[in-house]
Amino acid sequence: MEPTIDPEAAIAACVRSFYDQARQDALLGPVFNHMIRDWDSHLALVQNFWSRALLGTKRYDSSPFLSHANLPIEPEHFVRWLELFAATAKASLPPELAEKACAKANHMAESFKAGLFPFVDAQGRPSRQPG
Repeated sequence: MEPTIDPEAAIAACVRSFYDQARQDALLGPVFNHMIRDWDSHLALVQNFWSRALLGTKRYDSSPFLSHANLPIEPEHFVRWLELFAATAKASLPPELAEKACAKANHMAESFKAGLFPFVDAQGRPSRQPG
């Protein structure tokens, strides 16, 4: 008989593991370490977000886009975030939750990029400003 996995505990472990790695990451670390001052509150907030997204709880009622709108991030940050998030989710969550989390993360990344970089520059790259 396979042991029952507490989904809330798995989400908490996933969030902690992701941020432990992201804070050390060459691309993501400088953004996270500069912008987040209260890590305990941030981890609790992100856990609540994923609990709502994956389990349908009601502990998160904000807009994640607004929290990210003014961050010093570029399209390449999303590529790295998705790589690290997918690896962490697959290692930390039961398979069905990992699949759901990765689908949500991909959707969020595409939505955020569309909102943050609505223009294209002269070289054809996504931009915050008209080309």
